[in-house]
Amino acid sequence: MHPLVLSQRYVCYMKKKIIIDTDPGQDDAVAIMLALASDELEVVGLTVVAGNVPLDLTCRNARMICDLAGKPETKVYAGAKKPLNGPQVTAEHAHGDSGLDGIDVFDPVTPLQEKDGIDFLIDTIEDHPPNSITLCPLGPLTNVALALTKKPSIKTRITEIVMMGGGYFIQGNVTPSAEFNIFADPEAAEIVFKSGVPITMFPLDVTHKVLANKKRIDCIKAVNNSASIALANMLSFYGRYNSKKYGEDGAPLHDPTVIAWLIAPSLFSGKACNVEIEVNSCLTRGATVVDWWGVTGRKVNATVINEANADGFFRLLCERLPKLS
Repeated sequence: MHPLVLSQRYVCYMKKKIIIDTDPGQDDAVAIMLALASDELEVVGLTVVAGNVPLDLTCRNARMICDLAGKPETKVYAGAKKPLNGPQVTAEHAHGDSGLDGIDVFDPVTPLQEKDGIDFLIDTIEDHPPNSITLCPLGPLTNVALALTKKPSIKTRITEIVMMGGGYFIQGNVTPSAEFNIFADPEAAEIVFKSGVPITMFPLDVTHKVLANKKRIDCIKAVNNSASIALANMLSFYGRYNSKKYGEDGAPLHDPTVIAWLIAPSLFSGKACNVEIEVNSCLTRGATVVDWWGVTGRKVNATVINEANADGFFRLLCERLPKLS
């Protein structure tokens, strides 16, 4: 067999099948586009959850992102419109009223599938061989928790959950102790972290090391296709809020770190830890209690990422965006 043919077959065989669970969000847009532009990944579908904005808007935004990427064939499914318990929390203060401020809203061509997102998660995991589907939650963990609760047997079939959420030394961005994705549905996060499914967690501590400053946004825009121009405009809007709030040189790209790790794990490093979710305290509800130094003796349940090669991340992103429209 010709070596090139062998190589092509090997790459195809090694593709990671992923489901992205998302609440777009400008940084979600970067994550989704990076995934759709990467041959190492097969995006089996997007499940959408209420989060940065309500569900009707996150569903529209996910479909807009697929259009902008030139991937209208991507399957998009609506999931949970509210958390398991407590009031709904949204983040228009960071993402704008549309959730994707920085670009003009339009009616997307990418259709919303009729099937419920939670049922899609369950059926897809069951229909594939064990350990062949990786879940990539980028927002509140409601959809994933509902799927695990409705069909507990899928726990042993999921390869891993690679998710953005939480914090430990940085702690919170919506309360002094809680990051938005976890705070928006702490009960769901508790179910996921107690599930026994292998978890890789990207907390604020690492995402604030991956900043979209003006120079990096200019490099994205210079790719000069519809996807990159839209991302540059979204990140310019997103960066204004974050720079004012944190005094940092640019916006932290939270969600794309999940996808970048699946493609190029050498860009990141972390540590196996026990992570517990605080659900009861009025002061620290939604906190991720990370036993970084192993002082509790509790069983390890997550790999917590704390370091990133930001320049390498942006090189990867700008290398992949030309593959989109």
